[in-house]
Amino acid sequence: MTNETGTHQIQSAARELFDRYEREFNTGLTGEAHVEAVAALYAEAFIAASPAGVFAGKNDDELRKVSVRGFKHYRETGVQRMNVRSLDVSVIDELHGLARVEWRAIYEVNGSQKVIDFTNVYLVRLEGSSAKVFGWITGDEAEVLRQHGIG
Repeated sequence: MTNETGTHQIQSAARELFDRYEREFNTGLTGEAHVEAVAALYAEAFIAASPAGVFAGKNDDELRKVSVRGFKHYRETGVQRMNVRSLDVSVIDELHGLARVEWRAIYEVNGSQKVIDFTNVYLVRLEGSSAKVFGWITGDEAEVLRQHGIG
C-alpha cells in the first residue's frame, strides 16, 4: 500500500524520467547519442516483451551497443522525432509504477511526413530520487511500419 507522498514521488520521478527519455531519444536521432545518458534511463537489469517474445537484459556494454544500432536503424527508417503525447503512471507501491506512454513518431519518407502514434508500457522503479526503466511491453513495430509503407 502506498501513501500520498510515495504516490506523488513515483509519479513525479516517472514524469522526469520520460522527459529525459524523450530528450535523449531525440538526441540519438541526430547521430549524437549520449550512450551513457541513455543507459542511465535503465535499471541494472530489465525485461522486455513484444510479439517477438520475452527477454531479459543487463545495463552493460551490450545495451550501449544495441542503443547505438537502434538509433541508426531509426534514422534509416526516417524517424525525425519522437514525442511523448501523454503519460499515465499507475502506482504499484512506493518504489514501483507502471507507466503507459503514448508516443508520436514523426517520419520523413520519400519527401513526405508521416505521423505514427503508438503506446508502450514501462515498468519503472524509484532508485534514490529518480526513476529508472526495468521493463517494457511493446506492440509489433515492424507491422505498424509496414501498414504505413515504411521499411
